Amino acid sequence: MPPRDISISDTLETVEGIKPETSKQTGVLFEGDADTEDYALSVDVTQLKKAENRKLELVWPIFLYSIGVLGVTAGAHRLWAHRSYKAKWPLRLLLIIFNTCAFQDAAFHWVRDHRVHHKFSETDADPHNATRGFFFSHVGWLLCKKHPDVVAKGKSLDLSDLYADPIIMFQRKHYYILMPLACFILPTVIPMYMWNESFINSWLVPTLFRWCFLLNATWCVNSAAHKFGGRPYDKNINPSENVGVAVFTFGEGWHNYHHVFPWDYKTGEWGNYSLNLTTAFIDFFAKIGLAYDLKSVTPNIIEKRVKRTGDGTHATWGWGDKDLSTEDKENVIVSNKKNH
Repeated sequence: MPPRDISISDTLETVEGIKPETSKQTGVLFEGDADTEDYALSVDVTQLKKAENRKLELVWPIFLYSIGVLGVTAGAHRLWAHRSYKAKWPLRLLLIIFNTCAFQDAAFHWVRDHRVHHKFSETDADPHNATRGFFFSHVGWLLCKKHPDVVAKGKSLDLSDLYADPIIMFQRKHYYILMPLACFILPTVIPMYMWNESFINSWLVPTLFRWCFLLNATWCVNSAAHKFGGRPYDKNINPSENVGVAVFTFGEGWHNYHHVFPWDYKTGEWGNYSLNLTTAFIDFFAKIGLAYDLKSVTPNIIEKRVKRTGDGTHATWGWGDKDLSTEDKENVIVSNKKNH
């Protein structure tokens, strides 16, 4: 009896129980795929379109990356370092958990160094002084001892608000127990026991890769966002408007604005939620009452500063600007309009 030709489908059925694909062709890629004169398919493709009803699996590294970023941006940065808004204890607890997952030192130390960075920006007292070069501001500052000015100026800052926050102080006291659990152990163990992931995959992807990617993304705020981009608010400082950094850090790339107005909880004048997810996060918790006293900057103050020190790249101030196009005026949406 002659041997039967073995098809790809047959092979797939016998290798690890993989079932062959059942989807039919509904589109064309090359001219040979089409079988009508106008380069379409002769069959009714609407009858073939479908989506299998299956349980979707969580992409674990993305979830961990997102909460880690928010722990730094919404927590250590906008809440504790700049006090640009206030948060009730349930939100502060959530943010300190997220922050611990990020492993960028205890929030207490992160906030102290960041306040020094803003207060003495690009001097020897700046922990990641960008005038020392891209590498130093990105990661080099973590590979050497701090300049004596950094230590001295750090001790001169008022950190009483941090000492008064029991959540911040609890994390600081128990950091080297909480951090390994939140950043390394649980992200490795949970995939292994919850969806039978291998140890090597769990350790390398949602743990090490996620952590290293998060570190470099947030470090880019100190390096790339101090070098590349426009300076519409103050041309005399290095911090720049960098949309690429904003995307990966959930809105932290509008750095020229941030260094001019560090108390604005949005850390930027422009950008919708897609380019500032941290602002969306804070706004959501403000709506349910866990975030409050959100600080921002009035448009007239922004306009005055841009005219005085900007580099000329700022396009429009807002509604009523002479450079606002007719199309923009016609398509504006006004909500909660006052009745006259």
